[in-house]
Amino acid sequence: MLNKLEGLRFNDEGLIPAIVQDQRTGDVLMLAYMNEEAIQQTIETGETWFYSRSRQKLWNKGATSGNRQYVKSLSLDCDKDTILIQVEPLGPACHTGEETCFFTPVSREFKSRNILLELSDEIQSRRQNPLEGSYTSYLFREGIDKVCKKIGEEATEVVIAAKNGDPTELKNELADLVYHAMVLMDIVGVTTDDVVHVLRERRMKKEVPAND
Repeated sequence: MLNKLEGLRFNDEGLIPAIVQDQRTGDVLMLAYMNEEAIQQTIETGETWFYSRSRQKLWNKGATSGNRQYVKSLSLDCDKDTILIQVEPLGPACHTGEETCFFTPVSREFKSRNILLELSDEIQSRRQNPLEGSYTSYLFREGIDKVCKKIGEEATEVVIAAKNGDPTELKNELADLVYHAMVLMDIVGVTTDDVVHVLRERRMKKEVPAND
């Protein structure tokens, strides 16, 4: 497998930086360093292995804490001097207990986590742990018929807002439609990843050139 990674540009210490990314959310979890042996161990075990510059030895992420990272893909940047590892994390990446080591914002205007995934997680939480006074919990109690009715109503309001030519009204109505659609998705067991997969497949089909 290392043959497929030939041409890697290690630094003078025989190391290469590795960026670890949550495959599902796209969040950057951590930055560590790998030598050739760490890369080999990562490929062979399907878990992330790194080289500790302070301890000068290999270490397996999660071996002590249990917060292992299952490798989904390895990619190189254009200069072949950085590795991107997409993983399925089994727990927080940071030793502080935070999901990602990059939890200190420089600007409050931006947030890395995908808002749709946040919303999906919260909807799922309301289904599993109903909360008094929660509209989402109310929808789950009422069931699929109520949710489908709301989707029909919201779709109509989206059309009306579009016809009115009011961007603010349209944005709000679209947000309502997306929210109710996501509640329905949770009821029937469809995830945002499932929808993204369908959209990606459709896009790929369009990019395939037609036969003459």
